[in-house]
Amino acid sequence: MPVEFLGIAATNDGSETTQRSGAAFDKEYTLRLARAHEDHGWDRVLFAYGSGSPDPAPAAAHVASRLDRLQILLAHRPNVSYPTFAAKTFATLDQISEGRLTVHFITGGNDHEQGREGDTLGKDDRYTRTREYIRIVKKIWTTHEPFDHEGEHYRFHDFVSDVFPVQQPRPNVSFGGSSPAAYAAGGAEADVYCLWGEPLAKTAEQIEAVKAAAKAAGRTDVPRIQVAFRPIIAPTEELAWEKAHRTVGAIRERGAAGLKRRHRTGAPQNTGSQRLIAIAEEGERYDRALWTPTAAATGGAGNSNALVGTPETVAQALLDYYDLGVDILSARGYDLLGDAIDFGRYVIPVVREEVAKRDAERAARGTHTLTAVNG
Repeated sequence: MPVEFLGIAATNDGSETTQRSGAAFDKEYTLRLARAHEDHGWDRVLFAYGSGSPDPAPAAAHVASRLDRLQILLAHRPNVSYPTFAAKTFATLDQISEGRLTVHFITGGNDHEQGREGDTLGKDDRYTRTREYIRIVKKIWTTHEPFDHEGEHYRFHDFVSDVFPVQQPRPNVSFGGSSPAAYAAGGAEADVYCLWGEPLAKTAEQIEAVKAAAKAAGRTDVPRIQVAFRPIIAPTEELAWEKAHRTVGAIRERGAAGLKRRHRTGAPQNTGSQRLIAIAEEGERYDRALWTPTAAATGGAGNSNALVGTPETVAQALLDYYDLGVDILSARGYDLLGDAIDFGRYVIPVVREEVAKRDAERAARGTHTLTAVNG
């Protein structure tokens, strides 16, 4: 199966290790970073969402209108706009990008962060709302006649959109989470299910949970699986590990200066972060290259487990996940621009070459088997 690579579409050059040098939305840097991804073999970039961050939709439109190939993954929280409005926004962006949009729906795992924009629903109710929201958006994208909706969270009458996506029948829907409620919602509605990087055995368990949820929802297909990492690469193993320890030191310094406090209060409420912390407490190194101190240093904040080593080592580690059934690999370094270029130059080609070999061998085995049966 084909493999795809997802990078980050940051709107400024700040990270967990570096204070940003300019405004929160630096449109020149945003475009420069996106162009670096397009020029170095990446398939798409994520425009993330934060309560006080620049609005990702117009930032994505800024990039999509200036680049030709790079695909867009737009993060969206259902609490920030009505689904009728959001569906039109997404369709317009798919028009601007000429069919390069995927929408990532975020239910929200932290009550404090959700409350910053007036969302007072509890976690379970948020998942119920997200499922309803996604279904409405899908219907708006694909329905050309006015319709009514009377749901638990949304009610409207006689609505029909006048703008439709380029992609037919609709853009893909992306979803993430590690709780039973997340598996149930994403298993039912997602085209792509997103996980944070965990040890191989735990990732395999999560993939099975997603498949089971899709089956329980009555689906005959299953979502594609995406897994996210923070690669730390260098020309030698020794240099890579030196770089890894410098990176953790910088994360801790930034945390001491108040970076974590701006994003989270207290222990994490979401299951994904709780899992990352538990994994870090059990050990620092797993499998071929997974390293957990970066996650521990951020309190399990988001995509935070690292893959450490030479480009070949990291590529082989990613192939281990590919062999589990992961075909979308998300990677984001700490020097956003430089790491995107290096990863694109030195890791992506190795992974693509090895995947092509695996696919060719699989096809050859299938042909051989078919010949033997027919013979």
